[in-house]
Amino acid sequence: MKDRSYGLVEPNSFKSDEPIQMVSGDVLNQYELVYETYGELNKTKSNAILICHALNASHHAAGYHESDEKKDYGWWDNLIGPNKPVDTNKFFIISINNLGGCHGSTGPKSINPLTKKPFGSTFPFVTVEDWVEAQSRLADHLEIDKFYAVIGGSLGGMQALEWSIAKPNRVENALIIAATSKLSAQNIAFNQVARQAITSDPNFHKGDYYEKKVIPYDGLRVARMLGHITYQSDFVMMKKFGRQLMETGNSKFNTNINFQIESYLEYQADKFAKSFDANTYLRITKALDNYDPASRFQNGLLEALSNKKNRFLIVSFSSDWRFAPSHSLEIVNALIHNKSDVSYVEIDAPEGHDAFLLENENYHKTIRSFLK
Repeated sequence: MKDRSYGLVEPNSFKSDEPIQMVSGDVLNQYELVYETYGELNKTKSNAILICHALNASHHAAGYHESDEKKDYGWWDNLIGPNKPVDTNKFFIISINNLGGCHGSTGPKSINPLTKKPFGSTFPFVTVEDWVEAQSRLADHLEIDKFYAVIGGSLGGMQALEWSIAKPNRVENALIIAATSKLSAQNIAFNQVARQAITSDPNFHKGDYYEKKVIPYDGLRVARMLGHITYQSDFVMMKKFGRQLMETGNSKFNTNINFQIESYLEYQADKFAKSFDANTYLRITKALDNYDPASRFQNGLLEALSNKKNRFLIVSFSSDWRFAPSHSLEIVNALIHNKSDVSYVEIDAPEGHDAFLLENENYHKTIRSFLK
């Protein structure tokens, strides 16, 4: 089968000495954003699309790196590329590792220039609003005044929504996928349990574990297992694993790994704990919890989304119980009330919240059609 990936890509770096004040009141005097680009910017700079990543993703959204032994494709490679829904033959796509991340952008494990030590527990808590501001500064650096589209799923969808609120004149189309304008109490509860798993790990050391050359590995593993369960549907888990036992010959009446689903969660947990920073996880989940643009306006979401000249595409997935279609419809109804240009599609998909990352014919047709 022919490789339809965008192909070989290299990360870029934007370093800024212009201080950025966070919503928390903290200030970073200098920072770095790592990003990738796909496609070519046209002469009028009118074909740029910003990709906003979700919780545990990064700037690596498409293609593969030269160092990848097995071609570790970007997390949205099925969507971005030549002749794909986000077509690199037509658009110039930018994907950024958010401020506070752990894949090259300035974050908790970065060296604080004042102390010459990792920021660790002293790194500011970031917000969706902070990310949008930092992204807009990168756009300034690239001399892009307006994005043709800002696209994001899950936490990335919150960023796309915030672009339309905070910088409406800089985005023509906002694609908000499998997202919400605010987390439910249940979602906040899931995040709190995950954070407790990390902070209770003996190797957490109040967030300053770098100098001790340890990581809260067990806590990260539990946080990932919990998150992974919520991202998938019961139907998909049963279809993939059912109640199949491991072929170990061990009795199932013990605390060993007996079921295939247990083994799968162990694998995902180990993979995540080896690649993701615990302090970053704490801050990103808090950014999820805290985002609520309606709270900044007297008349709530109706006022937050009033008088928008942007075009909107809101996409939800039928089996997504983490960010159910009702979350998307709340945004849609506010936009309709304000007579905004909004399209809404609920995709019939069995995969749960993770469906926004997967290849689905109707889903991809929707994105392709809207961007035309």
